Amino acid sequence: MITSIKIRLEPNNKQNSKMIGSAGVARWTYNWVIARQEENYKNGGKFLSDSEIRKELTQLKKTEDFNWLNKYSNNITKQAVKDGCDAYKKFFKKLSDKPKFKSRRKSKPAFYQDTEKTKFTDTHVRLEKIGYKR
Repeated sequence: MITSIKIRLEPNNKQNSKMIGSAGVARWTYNWVIARQEENYKNGGKFLSDSEIRKELTQLKKTEDFNWLNKYSNNITKQAVKDGCDAYKKFFKKLSDKPKFKSRRKSKPAFYQDTEKTKFTDTHVRLEKIGYKR
């Protein structure tokens, strides 16, 4: 039997801004993957796999301009890369339309949270790189 827990998070201002930043990282990474795939396709290249793009992103994180990505969980970027690549695969298989870029205003702020790294106490929930929430 699978047990579920319904919770309501009440983050403080610092945690709330960290969560909004995490959603922004996921959106930025997804858009970067879509742009990278389009650029590669226009240059006549084949589809880039998830692992190739994650290697590029890891190198990009080491540069001074993009080291702000290291403040957030790497699981967020991994899942965004996977989502972007899956969207492009579906487009090439003609199962869906061409993937669109996510906007700040129109897209729902969301990000992946690894369930293995989520910890529960009686009154708090600890999310990776965000901290304990009441």
